[in-house]
Amino acid sequence: MTKTLFSIAAISALAVAVVAAQRGGGDAAAAPAPSGPNYPAWAYAITPPPPPGAPRPPAPPEDTSVHHIAGTTRAFTIAQVVDLRGPADWFPEDHPAMPSIVAVGRQPAVRSCSYCHYPNGKGRSSNGGVAGLPVSYIVQTLNDFKNGLRKPGDPRKVNVNQMITFAKNLTPEEMQSAAEYFSSTPWTQWIRVVEAKTIPKTEAEGSIFFKEKGAGVEPIGMRVIETPEDDEQTEPLRNPRSGFIAYVPPGAVKKGEALVTTGGNGKTVACTTCHGADLRGNGPVPGIAGRSPSYLARQMYDIQVGARHGEWAELMKPVVAKLTNEDMVYITAYVSSRPMPPAPGSKLQQQSASNR
Repeated sequence: MTKTLFSIAAISALAVAVVAAQRGGGDAAAAPAPSGPNYPAWAYAITPPPPPGAPRPPAPPEDTSVHHIAGTTRAFTIAQVVDLRGPADWFPEDHPAMPSIVAVGRQPAVRSCSYCHYPNGKGRSSNGGVAGLPVSYIVQTLNDFKNGLRKPGDPRKVNVNQMITFAKNLTPEEMQSAAEYFSSTPWTQWIRVVEAKTIPKTEAEGSIFFKEKGAGVEPIGMRVIETPEDDEQTEPLRNPRSGFIAYVPPGAVKKGEALVTTGGNGKTVACTTCHGADLRGNGPVPGIAGRSPSYLARQMYDIQVGARHGEWAELMKPVVAKLTNEDMVYITAYVSSRPMPPAPGSKLQQQSASNR
C-alpha cells in the first residue's frame, strides 16, 4: 500500500495518535507489574495508569508546520516524521540504502523497521539498538520472537509484544535482509553516562523517561535513569543524531567494572569472557559496550525470570541468576560508559576533527 492512497488528513490524524500514545496519551497496559526486589522498574519505564475514573487526556492539537533540525536541509511535518509506512529519514547520508522491509515495511503485517529502530539502527531507550550487531544474532533474535522464545519480563512492555507480532509475519528473506542491513551500520557513541546524586525529575511516557518541565530535581536512588539529551529532538522530531544521557549513582561505574571484568568473586561471570575484552562483541556474540543501560538491564531481568529463552539466553541464565537490581545498576553503568567511535554530526566527532 503506498502513501498516495492516503489523504493528508489521514496522515495527520495518524501522527497525532502516534505522538499521543508515545507521550502518555494512550491507555496504560492493564497487566500487573512484576514484583520482587530484583525488578529494575527504571529499565522498563512503564507509564503509570491514570487514577480510576480519570478522563482521557485530550489529543494534542494537530501540527501541520514543517520542521527543521540542525545538520540537514531536509524538512518534514510531524505526520511525515511518524509515518509508520515509511518515516522521515533526516540523514540518509549516515547509513547505506535501506532495503524495503527496513524503509517501509510490508503493510499492514510488518511495520517499517526504521520507525522504531531509526534508519541508522540506533533505536531509543524504549527498544533495542540493533546497529552493528552480528547478522546471525539478529536473525536468531527474530526467530526467537517468532517461535515464542522471547517475551517481556514485564508484560506491560507493549513494544516487545508488537515485535513478536511483526516477527511472526516476517519471511526468512526479510529477516536476512534487515539483519544484513543493520549489521552493516556501525554502532557509534549514542549514550553519555553521568554519575550524579540528584537528577532532573522525569516522567515515563512511551517507555522513555522525559524530563518534567520546571519540576526540579530528585535523588537518583539505586536506579539508572536514561533520558534524551534533548526531549524535543527525540520526540516528536525523532532526530537519529540526538542521543541519550544515562544518569547513574556516584561510584556506579567503578563498582560495575569489578563485576564486569572479574565476575565479582563468583557473583556472576566476567562479561569480557564472551563479549570480548573491549565488550564490542566476539564473533556471533553481540557487542554490549556503549549501548542502552535500560535495554541491557531488561535483557538480564527477562532472562533471569525465564521470559527470554533461545540459544544465547540459555547460556546467559547462570550468568544473571544471582544478580540483584543493584548489580544491574552497576553493570549497566560500566558497560554503557565504555567509549565508542563518535557518531556522525555529533559534538564528539566535531571535537575530534578540530583536534586533528
